[in-house]
Amino acid sequence: MNQIEHITYDFFLALLSISLVVLGLVLFLICRKKSVESEETLPPVVIKLCATAYPLTDIDTATDGFNNRRIIGQGRLGTVYVAALHDHQLVAVKRIYPGLVLSNAGFGFSSVIKTLSLAHHPNIVSILGFSQAPGERIIVSEFVNGMVSLNSYLHADQNNDGASLLDWNRRLRIAAGAAKGLEYLHQGVAPNVVHGCMKSSNVLIDEKFCARVCDYGLSFLAPPQEKRGLVGYVDEEYWSGGGGGACKGSDVYGFGVVLLELLSGRKCEKGLLVKWSLPLIKDMRISEVLDSRLVIPSDIKPLVRLAKVAVACVGNSRKNRPSIVQVSTILNNLEINHQIQV
Repeated sequence: MNQIEHITYDFFLALLSISLVVLGLVLFLICRKKSVESEETLPPVVIKLCATAYPLTDIDTATDGFNNRRIIGQGRLGTVYVAALHDHQLVAVKRIYPGLVLSNAGFGFSSVIKTLSLAHHPNIVSILGFSQAPGERIIVSEFVNGMVSLNSYLHADQNNDGASLLDWNRRLRIAAGAAKGLEYLHQGVAPNVVHGCMKSSNVLIDEKFCARVCDYGLSFLAPPQEKRGLVGYVDEEYWSGGGGGACKGSDVYGFGVVLLELLSGRKCEKGLLVKWSLPLIKDMRISEVLDSRLVIPSDIKPLVRLAKVAVACVGNSRKNRPSIVQVSTILNNLEINHQIQV
């Protein structure tokens, strides 16, 4: 090989080496850019915090020794207090009745509450923590200022002011929101949650008239045949043996009763509301069902649709009843596509 060929060969090798280095550098930069872009486009990791276990002394301090002046409600399972935790956070504290505590002394209270606390949705009231001691079971939930139960809006001393605040459009919004909350419990959280006591007092309304479902999954605290607060809000199959008890189907029945309350402004009256309203709705005498405290709208088609959904929920057996997913889809379409004019 002569000198010129030698120089040419060395030059070619040098050029090839430089090209390989440049190519490697370019590939490195491209891969790094894609890696950064993929990291930036990854959805944020949602960390679901488990319920906090509070010492009973903290709860006692937060409620001023369970002072009666802090009571904001009483239900079938316990008394509810507004409480201020050490970080000044306002919470709702449900103190389970002593008799129910004794009847569930060996049940895994903390494990159930921890599981329920994993549920988070704009249309439910989240469980934040719990406390337990001999003879005491406490559930700590989120508290929102101005939140009032649907039952209070519609029925408290036949509150005309409260009822008039809930015009037909707001009632549609509340129905759709409560359906979303129940749908999330039935389908959107793992494991799925059966509410067990779906009724108007367990639908809270915030200052923006957004519905929030509360007191879900707590049926284990009450004896199987405990009727207080349930009669009229569960189907006949609930009381039967074998396949009875709380289930998604019984929740849908209770939701249907809530829809009838929204339509009529009447109380459940231990099942009398269903018996009174069903024949009227089936005969298309809808105007006779509608809340007399509100002006009947010029176009009642959305309310007719709402009434038919209610009938589907309460007028069928569990086997033929719609799922809350089907109900929620219809109600959300009603809310979005219809503005009721009076």
